[in-house]
Amino acid sequence: MDERVDVEAESGRAVLGRTLRFLREKEGKSLGQLADESGYDKSYLSRLESGERLSKVTVMEDLDGYYGSGDLLVSLWKVARIDAFKDKYKEFMRLETTARIMDKYTPNVPGLLQTEEFAREVLSKAQTTDQDTEAVEEQVAARLGRQLLLRKTPAPSVRFVIDELALRRPSASSETWEGQLLHVEAVAQWPNVVIQVLPFTAGIHEHMGKGSLTLLWQKDGSAVAYAEGNSGGLLMDDPADVLHHRLSYDRLRDLALSPSDSLTFIRDVLEEYRS
Repeated sequence: MDERVDVEAESGRAVLGRTLRFLREKEGKSLGQLADESGYDKSYLSRLESGERLSKVTVMEDLDGYYGSGDLLVSLWKVARIDAFKDKYKEFMRLETTARIMDKYTPNVPGLLQTEEFAREVLSKAQTTDQDTEAVEEQVAARLGRQLLLRKTPAPSVRFVIDELALRRPSASSETWEGQLLHVEAVAQWPNVVIQVLPFTAGIHEHMGKGSLTLLWQKDGSAVAYAEGNSGGLLMDDPADVLHHRLSYDRLRDLALSPSDSLTFIRDVLEEYRS
């Protein structure tokens, strides 16, 4: 009987895993041979093929090179990484990948600006058992992969308003924290990114205790607002709601330091930490 796979019912990771297995078998390689020739652990490769794990994008780049498959695996990985996030975030993430303009406020270091080491420390805080380790690594890989949208072509125009608190609460590792501050400083100088610090001296503001806010504009002019707090996230596309949150964001932006003063502020915080 002809067996057909319902691709629409498969997760992105399942499709990626099936493709990995197909390419390996097409080359006539066993998992052991692939492990020896690629340098990756056999059990790790097996879990990638079964869809149990999500790798870093660099692994897919290596395997694309190994199989001579162009950017096939990387393309499938970009879809698969969405599976590492809960369903309620998927529509927001889909819109984020196609947005031409992004305005973001966060009381913490934004996920799009986190280094791998800092992201791992943040995501590990919720770990309670050894079995959670793989889940943390999957979330780290997904978060790092999400950062690719800042460097795509054409690059989106992105503005971050970051609360001073995010720059004052260091990680447990001094090396990790210094690397994180250096990364924020570097990204602040990218041509498509603006970073503004909302200082303590700005006083009380309407988003205190409410979590983060993101505004996304698409090429066709449509826009959404996404508010996220401890209890979850809310995606809004009603024009009145978007306008309300845009005005709210504008007030935060006006309270924040200018981009140039913010860069100076970040460098001062870095020097204070080093001393």
